[in-house]
Amino acid sequence: MELNHHHAGNGPQLVLIHGIGSRWQVWEPVLPQLERQREVIAVDLPGFGASPMPPPGTPAGVESLTRLVAEFLDGLGIDRPHAAGNSLGGWIALELAKQGRVRSVTALSPAGFATPLEARFARASFEFTIRVARLLAPRAERVAARPGLRTLTGWQFFARPRQVPPAAAAATMRAFAGAPWFDETLTAAASDAFTGGEQIQVPVTIAWAEKDRVLPPRQARRAAEAITNARSVTITGCGHVPTYDDPGQVARVIVDGSSA
Repeated sequence: MELNHHHAGNGPQLVLIHGIGSRWQVWEPVLPQLERQREVIAVDLPGFGASPMPPPGTPAGVESLTRLVAEFLDGLGIDRPHAAGNSLGGWIALELAKQGRVRSVTALSPAGFATPLEARFARASFEFTIRVARLLAPRAERVAARPGLRTLTGWQFFARPRQVPPAAAAATMRAFAGAPWFDETLTAAASDAFTGGEQIQVPVTIAWAEKDRVLPPRQARRAAEAITNARSVTITGCGHVPTYDDPGQVARVIVDGSSA
């Protein structure tokens, strides 16, 4: 299926995959640095951002999302790009690696490594956030224009919510609230876990945000243990969605991870 996406830059191909409820624009802070060194394809997942819902009857979950992203890349004629993903997008990137569809993976605080208790907490946290986002979405610009409210609505995902530009914060809130595949995807992902890391034969970087309030940094150890020879790094001073907290650091981690 066709997915809304951004495509620009020069160099080895790099696909960027956002997390649940997000959109490709979450990568905008790091794009100037990445596009000087990589041909970047940043996608909106099916049912998120400006991408359409998948065909009727498509089951929600990581397996379907991985297949649909792979089919989209095939449609563009993109063969084995490097991949970087955040949260759910990191999990999808790792699944693509299991299938031999990518050349390397940089997973930023990837989902899929929570204990059952941590998974229940993450699901409850997202459910609360989506309710708030849907309530506030009609007033998103007014909320985002006030630094204090931007902090209150963004603290879960960003270590420095005030660094998110008001226009970006408002658009992100509206996209989060309006994503038609959010609820089904959250339910499916929360009841699943990453497995089969021993099948991955490409370089993997597990980059966990130091101040992640959604997926605690202790999950980084499990991810590294699950994937043979994975390289582990810490994204210092950053929250679960690190691109606005420290764009330079995040871009360097992705470039390093996609240099193999």
